[in-house]
Amino acid sequence: MTDLAASLRHLKLSRLADHLDSWLQDAAKGEWGYHEFLQRLVEEEVAAKKDKRTEMGTRMARLPFIKTLDSFDYTYQPSLDPKRIKELSACRWVENGENVIFLGPPGVGKTHLSVGLGVEAIRRGYRTLFITAQGLITALARAHAENRLDDKLKFYCQPKLLIVDEIGYIPIDRLGANLFFQLISRRYEKGAMIMTSNQPFSNWGEVFGDQVIASAILDRVLHHAISVSIKGESYRLKEKLKAGLLAKHIEQS
Repeated sequence: MTDLAASLRHLKLSRLADHLDSWLQDAAKGEWGYHEFLQRLVEEEVAAKKDKRTEMGTRMARLPFIKTLDSFDYTYQPSLDPKRIKELSACRWVENGENVIFLGPPGVGKTHLSVGLGVEAIRRGYRTLFITAQGLITALARAHAENRLDDKLKFYCQPKLLIVDEIGYIPIDRLGANLFFQLISRRYEKGAMIMTSNQPFSNWGEVFGDQVIASAILDRVLHHAISVSIKGESYRLKEKLKAGLLAKHIEQS
């Protein structure tokens, strides 16, 4: 049996090699036929490889944390339709190169939903990358200054899904807006994006410091997009209220 396990590892079938003895015992107890035994072994190895790809894809995505859609508290955000998020979790929009935009005040779960959808995309085999808007603009501006902007734009166009978080929290100068527009133009109708913002689209001219560039960005972003507005209380304030910290702070002030 040792030789067989070694051969399985040589073929990179490590899960089967590790559990070969228990599988053979289960097969004997269950009186499995050859076809059933082989089918179960193959299914086990396929599942193992899928888990490994998901784990690797999650690391490469640079997610700020790991949260699933199942852990989202819809009861605290009644404006959000769970059925709509369920439809998005199928990731058909990712395959079609469309965009999802979450709008709402800070703390309502925009990043949680973005990460949750990112996890679903990774599970389905889509290469995914997460970055904040400020981090993205900083990286593009540095590449521009070092005369390697084209390579950096290509890097951000490689993922099938690019998640850009926190648009509007920090003002973007004209150079940053122009660089962001170039990225949007390259990904247009090719790669899907998730964006989160605390600002309505009507304020994006102020966010990007140029109404013309903002209009050009929105024209491409919204052409194939699903916009989800969240109107609710902050989860972070909710936790503070539960702990009595917010009331204590108000009393002291």
